[in-house]
Amino acid sequence: MPLDFLIATPSSELKTALQNKINQKTKPLGALGQLESLALHIGLCQNTLTPSLNKPCLLIFAGDHGIASSGVSAYPQSVTAQMVANFLAGGAAINVFARQHQLNLLVVDASVNADLVAHPQLIAAKIAKGTESFLKSPAMSSAACKTALDTGAALVMQQYDLGCNCIGFGEMGIGNTSSAALLMHYLTAIPLAQCVGRGTGLDELQLQKKLNILQQALTHHGHLTEPLTLLATLGGYEIAMMVGAYLQAAESGMLIMVDGFIAGTALLVASQLYPQVLDYCVFSHVSSEQGHQALLEHFKVKALLNLNLRLGEGSGIALAYPLLQSAVLFLNEMATFAEAGVDHSE
Repeated sequence: MPLDFLIATPSSELKTALQNKINQKTKPLGALGQLESLALHIGLCQNTLTPSLNKPCLLIFAGDHGIASSGVSAYPQSVTAQMVANFLAGGAAINVFARQHQLNLLVVDASVNADLVAHPQLIAAKIAKGTESFLKSPAMSSAACKTALDTGAALVMQQYDLGCNCIGFGEMGIGNTSSAALLMHYLTAIPLAQCVGRGTGLDELQLQKKLNILQQALTHHGHLTEPLTLLATLGGYEIAMMVGAYLQAAESGMLIMVDGFIAGTALLVASQLYPQVLDYCVFSHVSSEQGHQALLEHFKVKALLNLNLRLGEGSGIALAYPLLQSAVLFLNEMATFAEAGVDHSE
């Protein structure tokens, strides 16, 4: 399943000039804290002293999982399609936050186990009505996994061609924290028990059942190391589409907003294939889903927010987006000491 992305490492040539521009603003050195490092990062990603956030877009990838039939979630699989309908009706949390911050919101049917009605915000990209249960077989074939990767990449290119330079990915899929936990365990060697969380709100007994089921899958599939094999064996179509989307966004030089645990695990797969993808990422928040903090530590990054979210949907992205705006705006619009006629220490 060969992939052919060309992801350049952002140039560091402007780093000194960008840092000097930040330091000359009317404030003590470092007084804007993490906003300063964020402005520097965005400027380097865009290779400019005057970065901008153009037509920001959030794609929500929705898909069902065969493992859901084993009781790893507090909610039935039918909730995936019901929540997609809620997204399209404008009633979910992500709709509220996307409207608030004027983010273009689109929902991608990657593999919802239902026949969805056409809608202007719905992208019909269904590969199958859910994956197979990875307790019994690989979740998807290598060919289907490659189709999902290519689809995610193509959807990003559509937005890029429309002028978008800032993009984020959310997800919806009952059972997808199980896929994410297994992928994280395999790719980081962090013990499975530390990767498995409560997902949709499992109690202690349900959480232990989920862990036991995932241990069975681990025993069944044995030692796997190749990222794309792992993705096809244990992933979901929505996760695979996000992997392709991350890689295409990085190749296109777009600023990538990263959501929580499942979106972060998709990025983990992408970064195993092309480590440079991480250079284009901003991590919006740390989820309360067990495993996400360890995942961020694995990436060696600090998230912008810690609000104990575990909703998915790209909700953390929408809430953090104003911080990206503030970073860009202070860099472009805040007066320098010289412009304001304010004395400052040398």
